[in-house]
Amino acid sequence: MGAYRYIKENIQKAHALHDDRVKARLTEWRKEKGIVRVERPTNLAKARELGYKAKNGVIIARVKIRKGLSKRPKPIRGRKPSKTGRFYAYAKSAQAMAEERAARKFTNCEVLNSYFVGEDGNFKFYEAIMLDRTNPNVTKDKQLSNALNNRNRVYRGLTRAGKAHRGLLNKGFGSRNRPSVRSASRSL
Repeated sequence: MGAYRYIKENIQKAHALHDDRVKARLTEWRKEKGIVRVERPTNLAKARELGYKAKNGVIIARVKIRKGLSKRPKPIRGRKPSKTGRFYAYAKSAQAMAEERAARKFTNCEVLNSYFVGEDGNFKFYEAIMLDRTNPNVTKDKQLSNALNNRNRVYRGLTRAGKAHRGLLNKGFGSRNRPSVRSASRSL
């Protein structure tokens, strides 16, 4: 077994057993701001799977997202019974929203991907892998420079989390979901 497999197993065990180190880490993260730049990834194995490289121009940002559904304000004068719902699920996942928030904070960077790092009662935490558009280390790298060709790929749903909420993860016979779930050209 390689080193990354051991790293992955240790992280999974720590989260499953609710280790004290994980609890302490989450309490620190809860007190921090919503989007924080991090020196190195928390889960190195997962970050490397998603394209992270330890080089200048590759940035990691931790994003805090509040859990739960969106809540509509209570109607004052009443509604039809079918329209009285107040709690609605978001169309996007928490991970996709975390990627967009990171992209809004770091305007000179392009989001490559993101991964889950933890959750407590109120928040979910994700780490976004971001690429500096102007850094020559990134532009010369063949694997990383492909992501830079698609400007604002997060907002167009081109990351993995974006493809998930667009319904593009299933392929092949019987999937019937191309080009997108909410595409105007889709006919059923």
